[in-house]
Amino acid sequence: MGQIEWAMWANEQALASGLILLTGGIVATAGQFTLWYFGAYSIAAGVLVCLLEYPRGKRRKGSTMERCGQKYMTSVVKLFGPLTRNYYIRSILHIALAVPAAFLLATILGTACLVIASAIYLMAAIHGEEWRPIEQKPKERPQIGGTIKQPPTQPPPRPPAEVRRKQPEEAGEASGGPQSNPIPVSDEVV
Repeated sequence: MGQIEWAMWANEQALASGLILLTGGIVATAGQFTLWYFGAYSIAAGVLVCLLEYPRGKRRKGSTMERCGQKYMTSVVKLFGPLTRNYYIRSILHIALAVPAAFLLATILGTACLVIASAIYLMAAIHGEEWRPIEQKPKERPQIGGTIKQPPTQPPPRPPAEVRRKQPEEAGEASGGPQSNPIPVSDEVV
């Protein structure tokens, strides 16, 4: 059985926790909770986490499904280099963003989810994983002459080669002339 890629799981967890943190911050700010300014902080932290986590990293083996519009955010994440590529730094960043949001009941669920995502990123970093962008490969055009040796002469469905009839030109020459008709025609009108 293959090894777990911790970063894929951490990315999904962190993106969900950013959305939960954002939602809790909106509730706390709109409801004018006693410590509503922590709600405003949670909105900003949730947006930052969502922007950082939206582009998926490339998997080691197999293919990775790119999120819709990810290529625009990938260039921004690549711009920050090792700050966003290294999972130790992401783990520390998520813990640091989660601490102030822990002081408000509306954002405590987002905080807990962000702490879990931070722990998973720490596991990914320990296992030597690193964020790599998904790069589009140029599509190769097939070589027409290289793949088809002899184009088919009959339309589908084609019988096997040994059962096929002779071509019409060959059949006409063999039966006595080019005007021969394989289907007999009778002159009687019914």
